[in-house]
Amino acid sequence: MPITKSAKKALRQSIKRRARNLKRKEEFKQAVKEVKKLVAAGKTKEAQLLIPKVYKALDKAAKTGAIKKNAAARRKSRIAKLIAKNKQ
Repeated sequence: MPITKSAKKALRQSIKRRARNLKRKEEFKQAVKEVKKLVAAGKTKEAQLLIPKVYKALDKAAKTGAIKKNAAARRKSRIAKLIAKNKQ
């Protein structure tokens, strides 16, 4: 356990940040799962409509530092490629 006042504050901050990061990560993971499920079912039109939701969740996660900027870009690219491939 932290002893100094600053260490106690740092612990409180890290707990809050961890909760925020987990929430952001869960949001984009859920959105990606939805899209993948729709693509697997052959519903590319519906998956196409969910792309803005996925992009928004990934961008928010990257902006707040929950994931790295390039990781978000890579995931967005892969989702777009997945939908484009199954659209044909």
